[in-house]
Amino acid sequence: MEVNEQIEVFKEFIELHYKAQLYDIVKSDKKSLIISFQDLVNFNHELADNLLDEPEETIKSAELSLEHFDIPEENKKGINVRFKDLPETQKSRISDVRSIHLGQFLFIEGIVRQASDVRPQVTNAKFECAGCGNTLSIIQIDQKFKEPSRCTCGWRGKFRLLSKELIDVQHLKIEESPESLYGGEQPKRLSVFLKEDLVEPKMERKTTPGAKVRIYGVVKEVPIQLKTGAQSTRYDLVLEANNIEPVQEDYSDITLTKEDENTILTFSKDAKVFEKFSKSIAPSIYGHDRIKDALVLQLFGGVRKEKPDGTTGRGDVHVLLVGDPGAGKSQLLQFIFKAAPKARFVSGKGVSGAGLTASVVKDEFLKGWSLEAGALPLANKGIAIVDELDKIDKEDTAALHSAMEQQIIPISKANVQATLTAQTTLLAAANPKLGRFDPYTPIASQIDLPSTLINRFDLIFTVRDIPSRERDERIALHVLESSHGGEIYNTEVSVDFLRKYIAYAKQKITPKLTKEAINEIKDFYVQLRNSGKADDEGIKPIPISARQLEGLIRLSEASAKIRLDNNVSREDARRAIELLRHCLMQVGFDPETGQIDIDRISSGITASTRSKIIAVKEIIIDLEGKGMKEISIEEIIAQAAAKGIEDTKVEEAIEQLKKSGDIFEPKRNFISRVS
Repeated sequence: MEVNEQIEVFKEFIELHYKAQLYDIVKSDKKSLIISFQDLVNFNHELADNLLDEPEETIKSAELSLEHFDIPEENKKGINVRFKDLPETQKSRISDVRSIHLGQFLFIEGIVRQASDVRPQVTNAKFECAGCGNTLSIIQIDQKFKEPSRCTCGWRGKFRLLSKELIDVQHLKIEESPESLYGGEQPKRLSVFLKEDLVEPKMERKTTPGAKVRIYGVVKEVPIQLKTGAQSTRYDLVLEANNIEPVQEDYSDITLTKEDENTILTFSKDAKVFEKFSKSIAPSIYGHDRIKDALVLQLFGGVRKEKPDGTTGRGDVHVLLVGDPGAGKSQLLQFIFKAAPKARFVSGKGVSGAGLTASVVKDEFLKGWSLEAGALPLANKGIAIVDELDKIDKEDTAALHSAMEQQIIPISKANVQATLTAQTTLLAAANPKLGRFDPYTPIASQIDLPSTLINRFDLIFTVRDIPSRERDERIALHVLESSHGGEIYNTEVSVDFLRKYIAYAKQKITPKLTKEAINEIKDFYVQLRNSGKADDEGIKPIPISARQLEGLIRLSEASAKIRLDNNVSREDARRAIELLRHCLMQVGFDPETGQIDIDRISSGITASTRSKIIAVKEIIIDLEGKGMKEISIEEIIAQAAAKGIEDTKVEEAIEQLKKSGDIFEPKRNFISRVS
């Protein structure tokens, strides 16, 4: 089809189908007319074929056809024609893009891993000839700025630059989605160039690192310059974008039909709705009912609060599973990873601090630095799952602190100062150092993680594998049945329905605490806070802190969301209290005092241990006061025995005082105080 004929057909097509949209664009001062490819096929299949085979010329014809419409002159050249709904035959995986695709119109789907700054680029430049004063217009296509070599009058000297037309451009790196990969295949990346209204602030928010997008565009080659300055025989592939659509990703993007909403509302009236959801979590794993209850609450989450003073309170519930190997922790994590609509899975040694938060990398195309998002910002408004949390290096786990509580990731590297949002729910699993969980040792010293990080988890569960004839028979039967029969997987709630139900709850329901729920939580908190008894030294264990109180509110709100209720009832508060009490008894119970002590989680040193450290310190001060500069450890043990402190506890206290820098050992079995 000739160019003039294409323009005429496009004029007729837009007149018939898109005239109203065109006038709306002019009124609202937008810059893009988006045409559905299906409409074009139905109107003229020959023109549709031209678009796929020669996209640049055909799109140019479509834009030229707009000049025939009765619209203001300044709008005629400023409107871009963009296409959507290309046939599936034009869809390509990033790793499948080859040289035969050059110049073709296709679309890819992937995750934005890297986005450069938006920068201006010259498209056209006008020069004046110094010899005759003639004006020459040079279109800028290549990466190098092109000047005229000669004028029609024969002038070959310097030309004066009169003006230049600039457009905004941005460079994205798109990576294949994990679900589209085969086996051990590494995700491939493709450079994408966006220009003009595709980089407008509104559009730019849809292409931030971590966003999942569908990009329609033309595949082009870019020459590679060698270090010597010569051009390489190899070329880079890039996709010059014609249109971008965000792909439904998190709960807020899931669209529900009227039929879906009716099914959800009917199901929510079931008295056993919570139990049905709990049973649908990882049906292949037997038992762990409390953990499954917690995972349901975690999927629904609490309500994010924007406070009048400008601070925010997170609504995400963080859960940590600690315990014996082979007890099904990773299987539970894998189920949540598959069930949640926006989830990222990372594991142990395979992740670094930059991989969790963000890294700053050099941009080869537009030069300068680009921000590359890690797992937590990529899972924004979704769930990040970290297996083998204890295997991550200490410097790298430090990156989790602000991400878990403030839900932001501040970056200040290589001249890039940025704050990434990470409204991410964290589900983590860790193994104890000695292989199996020891209820007599504080959790912080068992899993080699900072106690301040452990304290940020709302619920911590111990997964213990204790032999019991009756329970072992049931587990064995369950595992054997699941290996050949599918009955155990036939739960009342499918993964697809669970996803839609959570989406409805997150979009429509914002529960608030009722008076009954407030009183229930307040009574539990005050009673537990004041239930501890002081020891001989007058030190009283703190059973629960304000951080757990906030966790209770989040869990209660999540429980109300399951019932699609905007009011948190007393029963919701009781469910949250029951789960928290269960966790505190598992990881916060001090067998020595018989009381719950939150310091077992938050600081790693229990109140009973702290009192013994203070007692030993006082003995050392007393002995030093008697003129002893170098004090024998045997003497300290003898003095402590008179106060009823065991030898092992004295040795532990001395070790702690050495670590804190209060004392040192000038010679074997003698200590001195640091003055």
